[in-house]
Amino acid sequence: MYRYIALLFVHSSLLFTCFAQETTPLSYDNFIHVRNGLRNSYTAITQRQQLTVAYLGGSITHNPGWRNKVDSFLRQTYPACRFRSIGAGIPSLGSLPHVFRLQQDVLDSGKIDLLFIEAAVNDRVNGTDSITQVRTLDGIVRHALRSNSSMNIIMMSFADPDKTKDYDNNHIPAEIVNHEMVAAHYGLPSINLAREVHDRMQHGEFSWEKDFKDLHPSPFGQQLYFASIRELLQRCFAQAAQASAVKRKTALPNPLDLYAIEKGRYYPIKDARTDNNWQSTPNWTPTDGLTTRPGFVNRPMLVATTPGATLTLSFKGTAIGMAIVSGSDAGHVSYSIDNGPFKEIDLFTQWSRSLHLPWYILFSSELTEGKHQLQLRIADKKNEKSNGHACRIVHFLTNDSRK
Repeated sequence: MYRYIALLFVHSSLLFTCFAQETTPLSYDNFIHVRNGLRNSYTAITQRQQLTVAYLGGSITHNPGWRNKVDSFLRQTYPACRFRSIGAGIPSLGSLPHVFRLQQDVLDSGKIDLLFIEAAVNDRVNGTDSITQVRTLDGIVRHALRSNSSMNIIMMSFADPDKTKDYDNNHIPAEIVNHEMVAAHYGLPSINLAREVHDRMQHGEFSWEKDFKDLHPSPFGQQLYFASIRELLQRCFAQAAQASAVKRKTALPNPLDLYAIEKGRYYPIKDARTDNNWQSTPNWTPTDGLTTRPGFVNRPMLVATTPGATLTLSFKGTAIGMAIVSGSDAGHVSYSIDNGPFKEIDLFTQWSRSLHLPWYILFSSELTEGKHQLQLRIADKKNEKSNGHACRIVHFLTNDSRK
């Protein structure tokens, strides 16, 4: 009898300790910004009863998880509405790739009503400088809204260990500053999930090691992301329900940056003039056993592996670059614009030993409007970790409205 009472006392004490350590979850208020909301999407759902949602992002968008949960939430909440979902997540890609692939991978799919954008993790990982982040994020929003002035856009900043460390040091990560600055400029709803993960961990609600586990979130992390997005949607739709049912159209403000890449497009590789050292490969696949990314395999590429191989490309617009696949044999290239001095770039990345990585290189984004010419050649030297001089071009990149 006494042993039973003792055990019951111990058990009760443990329960009390457990409940005493529980914390009230933080409010979403510090992580969510409704701004101008999602009135047009709400009208499309409740009146037109048809909504097309597109998700533009990297691997966290590509992988199953929060995106699927958002689709299910919308369908279950609004069963009378017909939903079309466009998954445009490609691992490793951030705002620089997004601004050039937006037209092909999203807008060419038809009228988009609601666009989710995330790039903060890969912008940090890929080393995209802050000015380029602003020019590309600004350009994505402007390009999207020019295609459909009624489109609603949600900006999201996902978590990673570097951003958590920044917040630990009372520093707002540059990627967050840029995402929020662009969102505020255009009145877009946004979610700072990087801060939410940090603050909730500091508040004792969960830990990275046991619960979130990785920048590619565990099921727990995916659920946390979804719950925050659902909260934003519910707040925006509640706001819209109180407002006029008329679609909201506002004049597009001036760009944040004079060189915003708002006409970013892929430019065809067939337009390049090459010497005999380049090959047009109609259906490139790797032969070295390395992995690839969707959209960057089994497709045409312009390939050279010999130092001295040269090409020229005539183009229009204020920006020029190229999208390549960078594998274990990636070399160096030299380039010149409008007969200017040649500059050299190493195409080999920290991931190239194990992956034919989609890699976007911006040669310039500050050109004058009008015609220009790019000269490109394979350099003699290479990265000491590379086993070749290869350059495999999937697309050229321009900031010009010509298709």
